[in-house]
Amino acid sequence: MQDLAYQRCLNHTFREAVARCPECGHYFCRECITEHEDRVVCASCLRKLVESSAGGRHRVRVIAGAAQCFLGVLTAWLFFYLVGRVLVLIPTSFHEGTVWEIPWWQIQ
Repeated sequence: MQDLAYQRCLNHTFREAVARCPECGHYFCRECITEHEDRVVCASCLRKLVESSAGGRHRVRVIAGAAQCFLGVLTAWLFFYLVGRVLVLIPTSFHEGTVWEIPWWQIQ
């Protein structure tokens, strides 16, 4: 810690350093450092940490979007498949126009 007492800020050479960034190892004044995830880091290292964590989130978003697209296509296919099955079950007399002549309780 005695080493810190004689150090100056990397960005402001006239200011005394109060912390050393664990990422880059440079010394900084109070104005140039910030706390991130219980660690004191400089602005440039904080930017790198945030960009690297955002890259992982982007991949998750892409995978989630692809999964949503797949589920949407699967749902549409299942809907139209079931509608087609119902249409196949309609008796041929319906298409000939004679279904209206038969009482509804006799339709099979």
